[in-house]
Amino acid sequence: MLRSALLNVMIQAAQKAARSLKRDFGEIEKLQVSVKGPGNFVTAADKRAEEILFRELSKARPNYGFLGEEGGRREGADKTHTWIVDPLDGTSNFLHGMPHFAISIGLEREGALVAGLVYNPVTDEMFSAEKGKGAFLNDSRIRVAARRELSDAIIACGLPHLGRGDIDLGLRETGLMLPQVAGLRRFGASSLDLAWVASGRLDAYWDRDLGPWDTAAGIVLVREAGGFVTDLNGRDDMLGRGEIVAGNEAMQRAVLRTIAPAWKR
Repeated sequence: MLRSALLNVMIQAAQKAARSLKRDFGEIEKLQVSVKGPGNFVTAADKRAEEILFRELSKARPNYGFLGEEGGRREGADKTHTWIVDPLDGTSNFLHGMPHFAISIGLEREGALVAGLVYNPVTDEMFSAEKGKGAFLNDSRIRVAARRELSDAIIACGLPHLGRGDIDLGLRETGLMLPQVAGLRRFGASSLDLAWVASGRLDAYWDRDLGPWDTAAGIVLVREAGGFVTDLNGRDDMLGRGEIVAGNEAMQRAVLRTIAPAWKR
């Protein structure tokens, strides 16, 4: 696969940050004897990975802005480009020694998302896409699944929990969806949920209460894999509203139609 200079910059940055995360992930099990220790350790790992990403991306594109989950927004001289980065998506999974987490890097140009990369350092799966150039898993082209009926579909979602989200609303949404689908999953890493929709492993995904770093890269992946992405109003304001519904055209619409009664009452 011939990669552009832009994607090479993103890949090299992700791989450098991944080495740090893999080393830290290997230490997690040793810290489980301490209640406080693992949480502090993971916070430090998260911040360390973001600094590596900032340094590497800035070295290659010194004038671009940077929006990270940990450090917030850092303005660049070039106001038309912004990296949108989550250095460790799936922090709770990481904290519990579950090998399902990712580095997520999106690029926004003049208000439009134009490139995305999602990398799981443990499985060495690199999902990447550029606007107009297709989506890939490592060197292989990927496409969204072709299923059109919810009864055949495996759907992923986010679930509210202690300290985050509207639990009653989450129960209403999942209550409407569960009788309609072949399976409902909650994996705990939004960027990988979207990457799995793009690669056809999942048929659709919906979630709310998200930061732009959770979804920016995945939005590009799904679109370049032939999928559809909107907010929960069916519009193109996923980053602004912090919510998302993704799948092929039929699935995306079916998910919206199914869960809408949960809040439109």
